[in-house]
Amino acid sequence: MQLADLIYPTLVYVHLLLFVLWLGADVGVFLLGQHFRKRSLYTLDQRIALLKLLVIVDLTPRAAWALMVPLSLTVSYMGAWWDLPLAIVIAGWAIAAFWLWLVFDAHAHDMTPRAAQRRKWEGYLRYALAAAYLWLGLESVLTGHPIAVDWLAWKALLFGLIFVAAIMIDVSFKPVGGLLGKLLAEGSTDETELPLLRVMNRTRVWVWCVYLLLLVTAWLGVAKPS
Repeated sequence: MQLADLIYPTLVYVHLLLFVLWLGADVGVFLLGQHFRKRSLYTLDQRIALLKLLVIVDLTPRAAWALMVPLSLTVSYMGAWWDLPLAIVIAGWAIAAFWLWLVFDAHAHDMTPRAAQRRKWEGYLRYALAAAYLWLGLESVLTGHPIAVDWLAWKALLFGLIFVAAIMIDVSFKPVGGLLGKLLAEGSTDETELPLLRVMNRTRVWVWCVYLLLLVTAWLGVAKPS
């Protein structure tokens, strides 16, 4: 076997590895969030430590999400599953590099105006990509163009829905910052804990949506049903 023959299967392997990292690390984020809710088992300082760890672990699924965009394009191109221009593949890698920079720069400068600006830019980027994938998937499912392969068209559509659900996680979780500040200032009481718990419960709905969509999307990529 020539070295060139290993490129495509290696890309497929990395594609699956990103799925494992995304889902696995996200489950870790979910479990840390679950333990943060247990005020009867942990002190407030311990729960804050869990929350800090959650933020760090959350970098893994965010990075995997960003890399999944160019890697899926590259696998489609290398496997001849979709006749797309090479320029789009290159643009996908450039977008992912910019996205990753936004994620890690915001984390490195957390709680600053710079971090807020980076997260705002990341939000705009995710909205644009969500719209692009939803259009690409829906158009391809309905017309067979620009993606003619059925299972790949559905993957594109479901990936767009993953964007929507993941965006909704951040939207639902946004009030946590103010509620957490109130918890730290006033201490753990029903008045400070219950509103925080309600926000986290609403967010969990979108988390489960992401998990389900990821599992279905991965199955489509492996089974390739016609």
